[in-house]
Amino acid sequence: MTANTIRQKLEQALKPELIEIVDHSAAHAGHYGNKGGGHYNVTIVSEQFDGKSLVQRHQMIYQILGDMMKEEIHALGINALTPLENSKGN
Repeated sequence: MTANTIRQKLEQALKPELIEIVDHSAAHAGHYGNKGGGHYNVTIVSEQFDGKSLVQRHQMIYQILGDMMKEEIHALGINALTPLENSKGN
């Protein structure tokens, strides 16, 4: 369910050409410091990343996901690319 919510929020805000979400939560369940949130890796390709630094791209995603970062998401790996970067295989 959380992966679907992540997808919906990112699709609505960033209108990505590509979005892939991998849920690694089962591999991390019960480890030290995890109070129940999931572990996800997101690859997202959006024109809205044009002219933005890597830090700015990550900040955009954290802002979009908002309160989910407090409870539902324990760890989030982000690969945020522009369409040009994606076409070059970066």
